[in-house]
Parts: sequence; C-alpha cells; structure tokens
Amino acid sequence: MGNEREKTDPLPVPVTGAVEERRPPSRKSKWRVLAFISLLAIAMTLRYTGYGGASMSKIQPGHYDANVCPQSNALYPNRYAQLWESLGNEYDQDEFNERATEWLQGAVRIPTEIYDEMGPIGEDERWEIFEEFHDYLAQAFPLINETLTLTKVNTYGLLYEWKGSDDSLKPLLLTAHQDVVPANPETFDQWTHPPYDGYFDGEFIWGRGSMDNKGGLIGILSSIETLLKKDFEPTRTVVLAFGFDEEVGGLRGAQNISKVIVEKYGKNSMALLVDEGGLFAEIGGSVIFLVGTAEKGLLDTKLTVMTPGGHSSVPPPHTGIGILSRLLVEYEDNPFEARLERNTPVYNTVQCVGKYIQNIPSALRDLIEASAYSDTALYQLQAVLIKDTALRALIGTTQAINLFRGGVKANAMPEEAWAVVNHRIATQSSVAAVKQRDTDVLKDLAKEFNLTYTAFGSPISPEDEPTEGTLTLIDAWGTALEPAPVTPTDGDPVWELFSGTIKATYNAQRGLEGDNIVVSPGILTGNTDSKHYWDLTPHIFRYSHFDLGTAHGVHTINECIKVETFVEMIRFYTALILNVDESSRIA
Repeated sequence: MGNEREKTDPLPVPVTGAVEERRPPSRKSKWRVLAFISLLAIAMTLRYTGYGGASMSKIQPGHYDANVCPQSNALYPNRYAQLWESLGNEYDQDEFNERATEWLQGAVRIPTEIYDEMGPIGEDERWEIFEEFHDYLAQAFPLINETLTLTKVNTYGLLYEWKGSDDSLKPLLLTAHQDVVPANPETFDQWTHPPYDGYFDGEFIWGRGSMDNKGGLIGILSSIETLLKKDFEPTRTVVLAFGFDEEVGGLRGAQNISKVIVEKYGKNSMALLVDEGGLFAEIGGSVIFLVGTAEKGLLDTKLTVMTPGGHSSVPPPHTGIGILSRLLVEYEDNPFEARLERNTPVYNTVQCVGKYIQNIPSALRDLIEASAYSDTALYQLQAVLIKDTALRALIGTTQAINLFRGGVKANAMPEEAWAVVNHRIATQSSVAAVKQRDTDVLKDLAKEFNLTYTAFGSPISPEDEPTEGTLTLIDAWGTALEPAPVTPTDGDPVWELFSGTIKATYNAQRGLEGDNIVVSPGILTGNTDSKHYWDLTPHIFRYSHFDLGTAHGVHTINECIKVETFVEMIRFYTALILNVDESSRIA
C-alpha cells in the first residue's frame, strides 16, 4: 500500500483440511442479526394479543423502577468540544457529503465477493480482488496510509494501529469486514442500479456492500481521515481490525487477526470493541436503538443413518431414508422450550420496550413491569411473547433441518442417509446442553429401529448387541460455538459512555438537545466477526448506527444506503473516538 511501515504477517489458516473441505454453505442472513426483529415482533405481539385493547397509555414518571433499563445522558466530547463543533459543522456541509459519497462509491465498485468454497490464498485467484481493494484504501485515505501502522495478517487481513500518547490506557478496537456476499448474476436485471456501479441517485448510494459492511468500514476510515486532517492526535491507541471472510465465518481473517492482537497486547487488553450489528427506528411513538450485547451460540448436528443396501424390489419396512425421516419428525415434534428468563438480553429488551415505548396496551405494560418480581407474571408474559415466531426464536434455542441427503438411484436402497440440523443456542444454554438434548430425543427411536447409537463420540446403545444399522450424531463441521459472553450494561461505565455517545450523535445529526431516544441492549441470533475477539474485552458492542428505514437490500437485490445515514455513521465513529479518548472512567 505504499506505507513504509507496512508489515506482512502471513499466518497459516488455522483450519484443518477436513473442515475446510466440508465447510457448509453460509447460513447467516445478516438480518439474522437483528435483535431489531425482536422489537418489531414485540410491537406486533403487544398490539394483537388482546391485552389492553384500544387502551393506550403513555408511561408516567416513576411508573417503573429506576433500575429497569436505565438511560445515560447524551455524552458530548468535553475536552475536545471545539474540535467536535468544528467537525460537526464540516459534516453538515454538502462538500463533505460529496466526499463521503465518493469514498463509499469507490469501495462498492470493487467486488470483494467471498464464496463458501474458496481455495487456499495464493492459489485461488478470487482472493486477488482484495489487493485492489487495499490499493483503493491507500489512495482514498492518504493521511491514514501515512500515519497509522498497518500489518497485513494472512495476506488480506488489515490491522491498523493509531498510536496514542499514553500506553497505560487500553486501546479502542473498531472492527469491520472487507468481504461481501456475491451478487447473483441471474438477478442483475432486478437491480435498480447494477450492484457494483456504486451509483448515487442524489439520495442513496446503491450497490453490494454499501450496507454490509463497507458502510461501516469506510465510515470508520472516513472519521479517522477527517480527524487526522484536523491534526488530532489520540491519547488512547485506536486499533482497527478488518477481516476479509466474515461472510463465511472469519476463519482466515478475524481469527488470525485476533491472534496477532493477543500476541502484541495480551488478553483483556482492549477497552471496548465495536463491530457491526444493531440499529434504530421509530416504533410506537418512540425512537429506540438496539445494541447487540450478546450473540446466540451455534451447533450443526449431523445425523447419519447407515443401513444395509440392496435392490428396492425387496425392501424392508423402513429404508435408511425412511428411518432418517422419522428421526427428523421426532426433532420437529419436540422443539426446544422457549423460556423467558430474567437478566437475559431478550428480557432486558422487553423491559425497555415496556418502560419507554409509548403506544403499547397499558395492561401489557403492567404485565412487563410485574414480570420483574412475579414469576406468575413472567410466565404469562412468556406465553404472550412466544406466540410470535420471531420472538420465540430469539428467546430460546432453535432447530432447523437445513440439509438432507440419501440414496443414489431409484431402484437401489440407500446404505447411507444424512441430515444436518442447525441450532442457534440461547444465551442461557450451552453447546453441551444442546448435544445432550439431541442425544436424548432420539434414544427411543434408535432402540425402536434397532440401531447402534453413537452421539458425539460416546456410545449410547450397547455395543455388543446385533442391530440392523447405525445412527451417529456429530458436530457437522467442527464449528460449534458457545453463546457469546454478555456485555455488562447496568451501571457499567463503558456501556454508559457508549449509549451516551449514541444519544449525542443522534442529537447532533438533527440539531436536537436533551433526551430524545431510548438505548437498549439486544441480542443477535447469528454471529459477527466479534466471536473471534472474545478474549480481548468483555465490552463488545455489535452496533452499526443506522436508521432501519434508510438502508435496504442486505444480502439481496438493491442494497443501498442513504448518504445522510452514512454521514451519521461517520459522525458516530468520530464521537466515539473522542469520547473514549478523553474518558477517565474506563481503563
């Protein structure tokens, strides 16, 4: 990139050949992500469950305990007040909006697509597009290229360090990813503007990656480039970590970048981490922001049934496919119980909705409030919420049968049939608990079909008895993931700084004062690259700062972002860098 201090750290990819060859198709839809779905689901559920009818009530002061969903005040830079004001004036100018638009357009025009099956770096030519993207970043952000130290990790991972003057302060870590999901050529004619033209229609910037996640990556770099232009020198080091394969799990990118950071700075070395995730919208007369403070875990359970083959003209009562089908029906007939539990991210979101959203039935508001101390009310609230499919999925562990294969010919009985069940694990559960439940739910049927049963490496049925086949459960890809550690919020100074920064950004963008919004913790049903950085800090915020109504098409056609929204993202990162830099309340 033309940076004399640039280094290359060609770490090996920490994935075995077997896992690499058997990596599953990408299972995440980025609006996987949103806890925001939960908020919409809550609003719909509360409206139509029969609670409260037409009776709508505004929350009255003192109606809720002050400890429920406490709110921070808007936090504006103090020591850097003049710089903040100057930058704010600049961000309001058409000239800056044009520059920001060009920055993001240029990034969108480089199709850094990532596929589920990619060959090794250096062999698969599809990786080479990231070199072009790196060249673009060096050209577009010359002050960053001159000032920050860049380490390339595993060839295409980008690790920038903006050295602060006080080494005793833990750095701020900002993450994003360079890769995008492919735009299907068969759908190009359905795009209003081609996916890699970076077209600007005067209001929206169109193209793949404009939202996910080049908007975030370019937003971070734009804020730092602008701060450098103002001769800002940080007291606290700022670290930027940009992976290049987040859309397929981050095993080559973020996982290796994390190792480099741990090697240099140590574990628990970052003050806080901000990755992609939450957003905001107006709902029920209130503007509410959801910050991802947790992520569900993951387990893909592969069921394999082995039975004798033979000609289909002399079939047994149940072929292997028939047995496997019955096993899968047993799964679906016995879903995980969705239990609403206090002190979980979903419950905290519900509490914030009950306390602050204006237009919900008063009876339901009372039920949410009572659920904090009454088990009966908690159970009743659970019964209300799980009527909605999206909320039920957020509350508990889920299961989805997504892959099925068996047989090779119509007149030959299958010797092998297999399926994969995808689980998203609730924050109050664990991989071990899900494995145990999967094992238990099939025990009776394994006995009924006279199968030798092995689950996750342990024999379940007697090994010395004659059987008519085998049933084996395994972690399909070796990628089981525990639920993420929950980021502390109540009374936590880092959360107060972060949520206060969100409020200040919202106000500054709109010329407002006072307390105008609600900031709530929430949960992601899928996983971002942040899963590779758990060792670095307990303060992980999955948050993108954009209005749900001003961005569209993530992972589908017509992805676009309103330039006004993109500039607000830049303003947010600016406020965060300044607030963290001058804070005396965090290490």
